[in-house]
Amino acid sequence: MRSFDAPRRRPAPSSFSAVTLAGESRSHTFSGVTLVVAIKTRCDGCRDFVESTLDEFETIDVVIVSATGDDDGEWSQSRHPILIAPALLEQLDVRWPPFYVVIDASTREVVSEGVVFGPSQVADEMRAFL
Repeated sequence: MRSFDAPRRRPAPSSFSAVTLAGESRSHTFSGVTLVVAIKTRCDGCRDFVESTLDEFETIDVVIVSATGDDDGEWSQSRHPILIAPALLEQLDVRWPPFYVVIDASTREVVSEGVVFGPSQVADEMRAFL
């Protein structure tokens, strides 16, 4: 069972710009296979992702992105950088977090996608790319 229908293959950017939760500008270039996890506040699956060690994904790049900041400090316990990048989510056609996409940088394409319930579930669904 999967959290979604067949992935919608579509173009992915080669890089993007973002802002950290602290307000610092960042840029990121995709290389290899990259998991982009779109999160939102007040989301249990999202919280599991930002607080987990993400050991399941040690062979690929993981980027955690939100369209908005965290005004309530919910992500203060995050083990990973959280980037505010609404333009990236729009480019990837991610409209309703929690959602993930897998990008293949060699083809600049989204090759997998689904709803986020937690790290283990996402790892199971994208096992072919790990």
